[in-house]
Amino acid sequence: MPTSIAEGKDWSLERFKRHQPNTVTDVGPGEGTYAKLFRPAHKGIWWTAIEIHKPYVAKYKLKSTKTRAMYDEIHVEDARDADNHLFHRDLVIFGDVLEHMPREDAVALLQRAEAAGAWHILVSLPIVEAPQGEVDGNPYEEHVHHWDADDMDSVLAQLGGRTEAMRGDTLGVWWWSRRG
Repeated sequence: MPTSIAEGKDWSLERFKRHQPNTVTDVGPGEGTYAKLFRPAHKGIWWTAIEIHKPYVAKYKLKSTKTRAMYDEIHVEDARDADNHLFHRDLVIFGDVLEHMPREDAVALLQRAEAAGAWHILVSLPIVEAPQGEVDGNPYEEHVHHWDADDMDSVLAQLGGRTEAMRGDTLGVWWWSRRG
């Protein structure tokens, strides 16, 4: 769904405040959960969105609001096809998005973000069986792979760096940092 449950958001916000990134790419922002949550905590950030489903840009007003754009730059495309420079950011967010693709694609995308120079990577995804099909005419909302928290621990460990994790009742959240 283009929304996310509250579990792990406070934990993520604490890490965001600690690291204070100046450039962020939000992969699959949906309704803009992380931009709404993080923007007030640190001003002057350049926010990039990679959204695969074009109708969400208008529906959730990702491009502009009466006061300010939620995102400074929006790319309507599949993140798996996006230019590498979009992942060369202080923070790349994969918030409730990696379960919507085959595991191999998700792992390759995380590896691309690290190789492109991401300093931090935030991952949030269901760690319980959470079947989901198309939502509101968006076929990309289907849950394609069920992640196990230990599997994501292993994938992020292979990137090197340092990883902090929070395992909730429904979601697992990871903050990977290039700096140890």
